[in-house]
Amino acid sequence: MSAVFDWAKEENLQPAPITVAIWKELPEAFCRLVEIVNGEAVRAESPTRAHQKAARRIAELIETAAAAHVDQYRDGCLDVNTDFDVVLWEFPEATIRRPDVALFDCAPDDLRPLPASMVKLVVEVVSPGSEKTDIAEKKAEYALAGIPWYWIVWIADNQVSSIQIHVLDHAFGQYRLHAQLKPTTVETIVEMPIQIEVDWERLSALTL
Repeated sequence: MSAVFDWAKEENLQPAPITVAIWKELPEAFCRLVEIVNGEAVRAESPTRAHQKAARRIAELIETAAAAHVDQYRDGCLDVNTDFDVVLWEFPEATIRRPDVALFDCAPDDLRPLPASMVKLVVEVVSPGSEKTDIAEKKAEYALAGIPWYWIVWIADNQVSSIQIHVLDHAFGQYRLHAQLKPTTVETIVEMPIQIEVDWERLSALTL
């Protein structure tokens, strides 16, 4: 019999909504296993090796682009990170997501979770079972939080097979498709929010 039947008891229900203040006091090991959706802890699925490597390599491409952008334009300070907490909103119930990759204004290390207002781009790599969350739920949430750009990355045959680039339409509060890049397309330069070169060779052979 599944252990779920032993666990599914009234006393095991989450006793109260998780606020940002509560989240900051929770053990980090627990926070790494969950996301908070409207105050409720939701288990975050463990990514595959291909997923992890795709996210890391895309983060490297964006980080290189961010450094070049800041060096050329002296335009503030930009940072890139993977799998860390971003608070989309606090009220009426907190929602805290862990995007696979994010480009954001530089922030102190102790500013956790990072406010969505500081984020310029989020990237989610789609894994089997995460399609609904990435292309529907998170897409709507990131738009509602006002994050300007959202990339949805698809993997097939051990490589990144497609990158859907969405831009926030502020008039409607929704993302619209800006571009869809594939290894077979000529276009490899993404101009916004900064100029990013997509190196398809770097995004192949994800696992050996």
